[in-house]
Amino acid sequence: MQTLPLPPSELGESPFWHPHEKRLYWCDIQGFALHAWEPATGRNWRWETPAEPGCCAPAPDRHCVIGLRDGFHLLDTASGALRCLAPLPAARHDPRRLRLNDGRCDTAGRFWAGSMVTPRTAPDAALWRLSAGAGGYRLEQMAGDNFTANGLAFSPDDRFMYWSNTPEHRIDRFDFDAATGAIGKRQPWAHFARKEPGQPYGGRPDGAAVDRQGNYWVAMYEGACVLQLAPTGAVLQRIATPVQCPTMVCFGGEDLRTLYITSARAGRPEQERNASPAAGCLFSTRVEVPGLAVNFFKP
Repeated sequence: MQTLPLPPSELGESPFWHPHEKRLYWCDIQGFALHAWEPATGRNWRWETPAEPGCCAPAPDRHCVIGLRDGFHLLDTASGALRCLAPLPAARHDPRRLRLNDGRCDTAGRFWAGSMVTPRTAPDAALWRLSAGAGGYRLEQMAGDNFTANGLAFSPDDRFMYWSNTPEHRIDRFDFDAATGAIGKRQPWAHFARKEPGQPYGGRPDGAAVDRQGNYWVAMYEGACVLQLAPTGAVLQRIATPVQCPTMVCFGGEDLRTLYITSARAGRPEQERNASPAAGCLFSTRVEVPGLAVNFFKP
């Protein structure tokens, strides 16, 4: 496990490897910024955002689509210009209580993003889908009943979509139709033990990615590890992280066998931060099975 030579994020999330630019992108949610890093040169970039960037994905012609608190936006990484593609409907998304969180694109270029609610008094977080057509952008609510949406990922054969409810310590799986973007039956797929006084705690499922064999790699927030789960949900391996709160993973490098891991330091106890000075940093480790390449948004 290597610590990347980058300043720490307050809440690092949504990393992706850009296959053409050979750069790693990620969001610092609490730092209100999108970042990029070029391993070959060590150069890095930072773009400020007007609200918390919960997730991001590449788009053509040096653009990135970003999920902010109020909706979906497109960033021109050459000029820094940011424009709104689709605001979330006020009747179903109150930005005082809700913001977009984890998300990614499917193989057809639709951008999916889940929200999170604060305080967690009701499961009002939802899953949104942004797609482009001849008449402009179409935004639809696809699922709900969540507190903090995370772990969005698709199986290599496009048969399943994964979506986690982090505070509930549960990952669900939907039937998925890549041709239409429709989701079907939702079933609990993996459960994790909740925090109990005096008992070891393995963490709760945060951001995730899938490899070419269909294994699901998930960062376990407060669990100081990343788990590799088989398509059955069984744990294949546990990779320890040097920080308590890894947040999300992605596959990168030329062979997609470098696992990049973001982490958090915002809101963590002082004792924990003193014990783990690398909190908020990005890490990498080599893995045997390559991951899936990032999907681009198709505007």
